[in-house]
Amino acid sequence: MADTELNAADGSERDYPFYNGWPIEISALKWLVPLAAVGLAVAVLLRHLPMFSQGYLQLAPGMLLTLLPLLGMALVAGRHWTALFRRVRLKDIGWMFAFALLNYVIAVPLGFIVLNFVDTETNAAIEGLKTFGQADRVLFFVNSIPQLIGEELISIVPFLALLYYLTRKFGLSRRAAVIIAWLATAVWFAAIHLPTYNWNILQCLILIGGARLVLTLAYLKTKNLWVSAGAHIINDWMTFTLTLVGASMGAG
Repeated sequence: MADTELNAADGSERDYPFYNGWPIEISALKWLVPLAAVGLAVAVLLRHLPMFSQGYLQLAPGMLLTLLPLLGMALVAGRHWTALFRRVRLKDIGWMFAFALLNYVIAVPLGFIVLNFVDTETNAAIEGLKTFGQADRVLFFVNSIPQLIGEELISIVPFLALLYYLTRKFGLSRRAAVIIAWLATAVWFAAIHLPTYNWNILQCLILIGGARLVLTLAYLKTKNLWVSAGAHIINDWMTFTLTLVGASMGAG
């Protein structure tokens, strides 16, 4: 199928990068490099190493979550790693807010289901935000930016790798491969959050996996990782702000 046909299938002016030879061919073996980088980045984040627990070193795990996957892509794609991103236009900013809002709209019924039918766990980091001083709160928000961009990379890079393997090695159609990769990376993203939520599988699958599906949709729509990252940052900053407002009202 020609690139123009692929592009017309979803109304986008270009297709997903790397899985079909554009802008560069990444072989099955080479895909293991960025995937290993993703795994290493996640391991650093989840290990909570003592050396990264104080002061500005707290920024390191979030920075590595972004830098390691990008390094992995650069090693196999050279300068073409930038195909993950596109220029941000005004309508892209609109898509960021639209998908962040959609995430909240979907989170309401999912949250209702979880709260009423599943024993839930709190996010210790967000709960801790209530007790932080002003400087630590600012650092928390700043640190979230590279971490949330990194969370997009550890989702979208595996998505593109799966898209390659499913279409080129297993012969699936593009549409089927996109759906499978979309669902699989949501499960992967939910699994990463299991330690954060005390290994509550249902809570992570429903809430975190559900949120991941929406955020990945932002990438599927725009083919621009800046858009899904922007939606993710807006979504989480809204959550952080509401947490602080709730704590302030409770204290009052």
